[in-house]
Amino acid sequence: MSDLRPVIVVEGKTDVQFLSSFVKADFVEVNGSAISRETISYISALSKKRKVIVLTDPDGPGMRIRKVLDEAIPGLAHAFVPKEKCIRGKKVGIAESDKESVLIALGNIVPGEVAPSSDLDEAALFRLGLIGGTDSARLRKELGERLHIGEANGRSFLKRCKALGLTEDDLRRALDGR
Repeated sequence: MSDLRPVIVVEGKTDVQFLSSFVKADFVEVNGSAISRETISYISALSKKRKVIVLTDPDGPGMRIRKVLDEAIPGLAHAFVPKEKCIRGKKVGIAESDKESVLIALGNIVPGEVAPSSDLDEAALFRLGLIGGTDSARLRKELGERLHIGEANGRSFLKRCKALGLTEDDLRRALDGR
């Protein structure tokens, strides 16, 4: 990996305008959830030489972009800004967030690959009440914010925790507020 500044993948121009006012990075716009093959190829080539961080909106299209990129390009990093920090008026997006929330997200990068040392599985999430319970979505949301991995369904939550190498004991401590 080179010491060049990172490349941050965003959805559009307003994200670049906002972020470039306080983040020193190069940006790639995917222009919404219909990511072209050319853009995926470009990001893939960049990822071989530079750190690539995906910073998309905390909504359905943003999650779809993350999934498409993760499936096509191994080794991407992810930064998550909580949805409630990305709302201005009726709009939800990175460009509607604030500098502090973005800097916190960029300081808590989540790798896109699964770390081999994690013992987590669906059964562990079930034991912890993070899936299968009436309060599971709320618990995942709270823990996702505390761990800076974003709000996610059970499967995505598990994948993100495994990518960080978190264990069942780590999640238990985080749930206890330690």
